Amino acid sequence: MKGLLQSFVVFSTLSSLVIAPLVMNAGQASAEQKKGTDASYVGAGVAAGVTNGGLNNDAANFGGNLTGRVKLGSLPISARGNVLWNDKTSTIIPEVSLDVPIANRTNAYVTGGYSFLDKDGSPSPLGNRDAVVVGAGVESEVANNFLIYTNAKVGLRAYQNSPASAVSINGGIGYRFK
Repeated sequence: MKGLLQSFVVFSTLSSLVIAPLVMNAGQASAEQKKGTDASYVGAGVAAGVTNGGLNNDAANFGGNLTGRVKLGSLPISARGNVLWNDKTSTIIPEVSLDVPIANRTNAYVTGGYSFLDKDGSPSPLGNRDAVVVGAGVESEVANNFLIYTNAKVGLRAYQNSPASAVSINGGIGYRFK
């Protein structure tokens, strides 16, 4: 239970750091209609595991990410997929998100999903075993067909033989295909 509480605190703090700058600018955009973005896209960037489980073979590490979003109809819901990798292994994370427009062409979102590790026991940016994943992030269209995104993911009990949760910070550039 203590590990879950610590994960919640870390996740809340990281989410606040990711979303706060955009919320602070919301006052300027309040006169504008908050349309958000309905972009479906694929992107690539970096992934930084910022925690460890306290045992061997679970140290924080750095790698890359591939991400994708497909907007589902007119509801504020999207299907997302992520691949986080490093030189040892990769993890595939299918997710569903709730998308909230916070500015013109910009969304904040929360996600839920599950991570499937390629090699259990090998350290990835999101732990060293399969786990339930929750996350939060921001995506913004910055030019025609191009977006930037950033998110924080928490893998709950994502380390073998440890109740610790894993946290990964990810970001990159996406290309809109729809």
